[in-house]
Amino acid sequence: MRRDELRLRDLVLAALLMGMGLVLHAVFPGVLGGMKPDFSLLMLFVVIMVIPDRRIAVVAGIVTGILTAFTTTFPMGQIPNIVDKLVTTGVVIGLSTVVSKRILVPVVGAVGTVVSGTVFLGTAALLTGLPAPFGSLMVVVVLPAAAVNTIALLLLYPIIAKLYLMQEQRMGNIA
Repeated sequence: MRRDELRLRDLVLAALLMGMGLVLHAVFPGVLGGMKPDFSLLMLFVVIMVIPDRRIAVVAGIVTGILTAFTTTFPMGQIPNIVDKLVTTGVVIGLSTVVSKRILVPVVGAVGTVVSGTVFLGTAALLTGLPAPFGSLMVVVVLPAAAVNTIALLLLYPIIAKLYLMQEQRMGNIA
């Protein structure tokens, strides 16, 4: 296989992880002003950190933005969802290239979620207004979501990364 070809198994894994994130995003109830933690971010972060193909990471960011736009409980939150996923994908890709592998997971969980929440709220404030003060939404929604995503990422990432590595080794032994 040429290095420039997309691998079907990477695309399938990304789709499965994004689907899991979408289900979690869709079923989690909205809290203050319809805002809710965005668990699809967690799976987007996993896709970006586990699958080495940056093209898949960019596509995952776009698709995650579109999917979360469909399930948002925030009034007129569709565009802010898409904008925040695009910006966050770029930031997390950047973090994954400059941050040490030893501290990458908690940094991505915390910083990625705060960037996403900040961009979402900022975009929503510009386009439609916010149902509560920006600072309140950051404290009540974004910071707890960052904590939850960081803990969940610390638990899930090693498992998914190990499974991905095992798959790569198995496929390498077959070829």
